Amino acid sequence: MLRGKVALVTGSSRGIGRAIALKLAKEGADIIINFFRRREAAEQTAEDIEKLGVTAKVIRANVGNPEKIDEMFDTILSSFGHLDILVNNAASGLPRSALDLDTKVWEWTMDINARALLLCAQRAVKLMEGRGGKIVAITSLGSSLVWPGYIAIGVSKATLEALTRYLAIELAPKNICVNAVGASLVPTEVGLAYARGGQLGDDSTWQTTPAGRMVSPEDIANVVAFLCSEEAFMIRGQTVIVDGGTSSAPFGFTHKGEGD
Repeated sequence: MLRGKVALVTGSSRGIGRAIALKLAKEGADIIINFFRRREAAEQTAEDIEKLGVTAKVIRANVGNPEKIDEMFDTILSSFGHLDILVNNAASGLPRSALDLDTKVWEWTMDINARALLLCAQRAVKLMEGRGGKIVAITSLGSSLVWPGYIAIGVSKATLEALTRYLAIELAPKNICVNAVGASLVPTEVGLAYARGGQLGDDSTWQTTPAGRMVSPEDIANVVAFLCSEEAFMIRGQTVIVDGGTSSAPFGFTHKGEGD
């Protein structure tokens, strides 16, 4: 489905980003793996991708730094000459209440979670000119639902979704589709650390969804791959929610299987 395409997935050494990179590779795309701190994990992801018969390239870059973003895209230009898919997945943030939030944490979170989408899109469009392309941003339910200590991350994700809508309309004449995928809590290293750190309390209801299980990184990757396909051509500026029904269910509702 994506044979011959080149895809950049930011923050793809582990977790959701890794799952997305592997899924796009299985669909035939060559993958650029962006990481900042976990080189060993990034190289392992590249090795796993190359076993699928496609090309993988690892690029270290802090997407919170505009100069590093430029360097990354310069490398992509020299290595591939073009780009077909940008998945803006890299994210950061620390749990803080509104009254405990300082400007350093605020700016760091906004730069990585929101500004990076704008800066990466500006550079990606130049590599998509005349070819069209797909841009997908990864967001979370915290953009609209209030979670304890999530204010900086939640606001940055809300900004990310607004950027998605604006970019979708502005880039439509260039045949570039822009969308977002929003998830509930995913049991990655980061997601579980947030939940088990007491941010969601001791209530075990966060450990499931009305669908009967938590959302997996692969669930997110499957939707991203669809949005990167031609079948999703008419979907523009949308945030597709992948949460097993969590945001639609009454508070505390959980799935009960047959015989429960």
